[in-house]
Amino acid sequence: MMADLPPQFRAALDARARQALAHWGVADQRPELLKYRENAVFRVCLADGRSAALRLHRAGYHGEAVLRSELQWMAALGDGGLAVPRPIATADGCLLVALPEDEAFAAQHADIIGWMDGQTLGESGKPLSHTPEKLGAIFSALGATMAEMHNLADRWTSPEGFWRPAWDAEGLLGERPLWGRFWDCDGLSSAQVRALLALRHGLRQRLATLPTPAQDFGLIHADLVRENVLVTAKGVTFIDFDDAGYGFRLFDIATALLKNRREPAYETIEAALISGYRSRRALPDEALSCLPLFLVLRSLTYIGWFASRPELPGTHERVLRYADETLALAEEIGFR
Repeated sequence: MMADLPPQFRAALDARARQALAHWGVADQRPELLKYRENAVFRVCLADGRSAALRLHRAGYHGEAVLRSELQWMAALGDGGLAVPRPIATADGCLLVALPEDEAFAAQHADIIGWMDGQTLGESGKPLSHTPEKLGAIFSALGATMAEMHNLADRWTSPEGFWRPAWDAEGLLGERPLWGRFWDCDGLSSAQVRALLALRHGLRQRLATLPTPAQDFGLIHADLVRENVLVTAKGVTFIDFDDAGYGFRLFDIATALLKNRREPAYETIEAALISGYRSRRALPDEALSCLPLFLVLRSLTYIGWFASRPELPGTHERVLRYADETLALAEEIGFR
């Protein structure tokens, strides 16, 4: 995706990054662009020589209170012993800085978080490179770490003013879902729209009648895809809490599994993740029986996500592909 950025925009992005770095007193460097998706993420060097990650947040996506709350929760998880990036303050103690509108960018916020070593679990759309045995170990660690994150969230008392979005029935299937109206996207055929609307209605009914064990709800990461899981010698590390919020814990599990369903070792992957999770937190069979529902819910979100970002390359094709994949998944599971 970064290779598709026009050179002129890439230069403007680098200049914007240096503008942000001035708040930390380290503008005299060439930041390394790592990712340009929801945010622009750069690898940068702090004054003491340590590596860190600079994030230029997507303008208009999250407000200051939401971004500050993300940093507060990351700090709390770190204090609880979880290996997550920690916020790094400016010299005057600010965790979040505001960048004004200019010729190339709307007003936006920036922050710097600690660098986390490790290799990403994989890349979406490409086969995982690990052996089945290694995948079992990785996903067992992923499940255990996820469960511990949920445990820490339940024990934590959020500070006054803390606010994160809710991945609840309204956030997933309401009139204004968090990642967009997946049934109301340019390019969808009338047949796709009808099928998505029918699926939306059916899923709302299923969510409304969830068995009690499946209603486990609280702070979640909400985007534990391959790129946001780092594999280390000690286990796994979670990064990119940009979409963290209040949601069903099964939604976190479904997110970690969805894009791996076509892997030859998927049975090993799923079993290891569930076993790892259960080693740290209860997950009754009655709750686990609802996992297919959350796989479909997770899949639906990608349709709206891409449709609301027409500036990204290949958006139209991705919207159509995700719509077809979601409807096929729903039929495979028996929801259509």
